Amino acid sequence: MIAVADTAAGTFAVDLETEEVEPWSGDLDLPAPPALNLPRVVAAAAAGSTVVAIVAAKPPMLVSHDGGATWRESGRGLPPGRAVAVSTENPDAIVYAGRNRLYVSRDGGVFWTALAPELPEIRAVAL
Repeated sequence: MIAVADTAAGTFAVDLETEEVEPWSGDLDLPAPPALNLPRVVAAAAAGSTVVAIVAAKPPMLVSHDGGATWRESGRGLPPGRAVAVSTENPDAIVYAGRNRLYVSRDGGVFWTALAPELPEIRAVAL
């Protein structure tokens, strides 16, 4: 799976398995964020009934697996978030962007893994 990160220094493709980073020359296809009635939302993404919201709070993320009817906190230990993306093919795969680093969850936001590459300041992320 490839994440595409729009940064202050350009757009980069990050292979989530090998953690290789390459410049990206294609378009960054960002879906419209879902409309949420939550306080302090920084960014949000959805795929199917999975909705993920980055909030200006600790922990920095709320996850819903029922289209926003109920929410659970996620991301304890993660830094403040900038952007988030949910895979349309596998809604349990989520990419969370801190200021300079990407974090990946493959289990719907229960456990998170930091990727080693440090990127310029991240503005948006897509899968």
